[in-house]
Amino acid sequence: MTRLLSAIVLLIVVVGTIWFLPPLATLALAVVGAVLAFVEYARLAAALGAQVPRVFAGAAVASVCVAVGSAAAALDVVLLTALIVLGAMAVAAAQPGPQVLRDAAAALWAVVYIGMPLGTLAAIRLLDGREAVLLLMAAIVVSDSAQYYCGRAFGRRPLAPTVSPKKTVEGAIGGCLFGAAAMTVGAAYVFPTVPAGLMVIVSTAVVLLGIVGDLFESLLKRSAGVKDSSGLIPGHGGVLDRIDSWLFAGPLFYIFTRYLQG
Repeated sequence: MTRLLSAIVLLIVVVGTIWFLPPLATLALAVVGAVLAFVEYARLAAALGAQVPRVFAGAAVASVCVAVGSAAAALDVVLLTALIVLGAMAVAAAQPGPQVLRDAAAALWAVVYIGMPLGTLAAIRLLDGREAVLLLMAAIVVSDSAQYYCGRAFGRRPLAPTVSPKKTVEGAIGGCLFGAAAMTVGAAYVFPTVPAGLMVIVSTAVVLLGIVGDLFESLLKRSAGVKDSSGLIPGHGGVLDRIDSWLFAGPLFYIFTRYLQG
């Protein structure tokens, strides 16, 4: 019941913000999600021995999210500033050793892994409308559900046993088929001028990357020896646990909406 209630509240907040409020509200929601996910990421990094400067790296994650989500031309400035300041902070620490590259890389990865993908969701809302964002969300939700039920019904072969033992090849196939079908059908309404063949390819790639994103976060958690990124969302783990698929699927869908749909 707790898991169901949490899901309903999340659905109302996210869908309500995207559908009923202006694009700026979606950007604000993306920034909040990025900051919360970064805090969880920093804990995972610490468990893996990497010390991420939380104040500046968190600010860099939020800033990149805003730059991408507002379709600003200053993205390169934000990224270069993050690179320079993080490098300068490593020099200021004056502690030679293998941890220098590890810590700097972990901090910069947070910007690319969390800030930019969540920014693309806000950018899609700004440039292509609420329907486009909800189409992506629906495809990921359908894919996740299909993976679970197909895996339970037909799962025999493990997909990535050392990373996520419960995932199966059959579940992944079901997730790809149903998720891609959902996006392709929905795209006939959201992107009516896009050829069906292109949409099938894009949809399949999007849901496949969603599965990869899920497995990548599972790899981080298993490496850190934790089950969930946090306990922030009752019954669902942390924010990073809820958005892991979006972090890999969102950028590809953004590329499609910006450069391929025409």
